Amino acid sequence: MNDVSRSRRAVFLDRDGTINVDRHYLCDAEKFELIPGVKEALKRLSDAGFLLIVVTNQSGIGRGYYTEVAMHQVNQRMREVLEPEGIQFVHIYFSPEAPEMPSYGRKPSPQFLWDARDTYQIDLGQSYMVGDKFIDVLTGWNAGVARSLLVRTGYGRETEQKEASNLGSAIVVDSLAEAADWILNYSKSDQKMTGLR
Repeated sequence: MNDVSRSRRAVFLDRDGTINVDRHYLCDAEKFELIPGVKEALKRLSDAGFLLIVVTNQSGIGRGYYTEVAMHQVNQRMREVLEPEGIQFVHIYFSPEAPEMPSYGRKPSPQFLWDARDTYQIDLGQSYMVGDKFIDVLTGWNAGVARSLLVRTGYGRETEQKEASNLGSAIVVDSLAEAADWILNYSKSDQKMTGLR
């Protein structure tokens, strides 16, 4: 399949600290809690035509802290909270390995974004990566998305301070709600510029 046929846009999202409150190895679905403003942000992105795709490292599985079943239960709870609002994730990619283990797609590897590109005919050049850690920013860069955005929720503020000299072209915003604002405004202006060419 060639690039010309890839016309769909996506927002790739980290989970813990970006969508939900980071509970430090969250493995109890009953403790799942959306960060304020996330539901509305995801709805706006979805209504604008963006596919919503979660890309999450779950090293707690590889470390033996919780099971893959427990992770899926948390993901199911996330879907149950969001789907009544018409919000759906077309895919949730996860890497269960601990950092020292060989891994197919553990961030900052772009492999899952490339897989999504090929599976869902996504134009990565018109897509975005949003997360609260530098590895999320790197993942977007490595995959060739339009922009990587760092949110200050979760580990985001700490990341902003520690990686200040490395963030480069990353967009830093307070929350997923602000990330949605930025993406929607940027994509509109980019489409206008494209139409003028």
